[in-house]
Amino acid sequence: MSALEIRDVRKNYGSVETLKGIDIALENGEFLVLLGSSGCGKSTLLNIIAGLAEATSGDVLIGGRSVLGVHPKNRDIAMVFQSYALYPNLTVHRNIGFGLEMRKVPGVERDKAVREAARLLQIENLLDRKPGQLSGGQRQRVAIGRALVRKPQVFLFDEPLSNLDAKLRLEMRTELKRLHEMLRTTVVYVTHDQIEAMTLATRIAVMRDGRIEQLGTPQEIYNHPATLYVAGFVGAPAMNMLEAVVEDGTLAIAGTDARLALPARYANAARGGARVIVGVRPEALRLDPDGGDLSLPVEIDVVELTGPEQVTTARIGTQRLTATLPPQARVAKGQPCAFAFDADTLRLFDPATGKAF
Repeated sequence: MSALEIRDVRKNYGSVETLKGIDIALENGEFLVLLGSSGCGKSTLLNIIAGLAEATSGDVLIGGRSVLGVHPKNRDIAMVFQSYALYPNLTVHRNIGFGLEMRKVPGVERDKAVREAARLLQIENLLDRKPGQLSGGQRQRVAIGRALVRKPQVFLFDEPLSNLDAKLRLEMRTELKRLHEMLRTTVVYVTHDQIEAMTLATRIAVMRDGRIEQLGTPQEIYNHPATLYVAGFVGAPAMNMLEAVVEDGTLAIAGTDARLALPARYANAARGGARVIVGVRPEALRLDPDGGDLSLPVEIDVVELTGPEQVTTARIGTQRLTATLPPQARVAKGQPCAFAFDADTLRLFDPATGKAF
């Protein structure tokens, strides 16, 4: 039995279709990240799971039970919001235990649950403080603690780290990862941040215009993007996209004399004369002094040292390539050189449909 099942869920606001048929099944202990840009429908879907919005059609099942029409408090879920939503006049202890207090859980049992959640979140020394005396990261831990004590079937997180600075985001990602590995509770997590998605998820649903563009493990999403949208959205810097034409078993790069050997796995998929998009990740590129079948002659345009790597942008004809090179790589603006890469890192896409071959 799936912990959470979403069956052909659709949501309309008048004539505007926000969700266009979402199907997902999560097993116990999975960490699903709904990833996408603003307006793609990810928060709407989360609110439908939580019961804060009603689906126009379709069904949502938690633990095998349909929860459509069921009040949020009876769905066996707990939700952590972007805004923390803490009571400013209550202590951390009472904020964490407030839901249990409303359910009239006995005081001794409630105190035990609160202290256990505080121990897991490493905020035991903050229980007597009020939210105004806490940092952003501490407030978010309190909000997570309030969800933890519920011991729900499904945790829902709505961009919980977006209000934190970069250092705190990193710390809280680590904490969430540690908690999930300890508790193995089913999680649905909404974010537009691909780093959060890649580091936290057991599966990622990349959403676009109310649909799931691709659903898979972080490795599948990153290494085998199903569409041009996924290839461009996931990855920083984004995957390089070069226009090309299939000619005599090669990929002729548009606007140049450069050619790449067509990998054997694409021999039957991309026929002669077909226009294609060649995709290759920046980290797959390396400086190649000798050239070769999978090597592209370029001219260096911009070099940015980030510390652990040099993000190098180069021109090939009228198109651009970005490579993440080692910090010791000797490259400079205006320098001609060649970027090489392995055949198994090359991806081909149909420019008409946007789908991978």
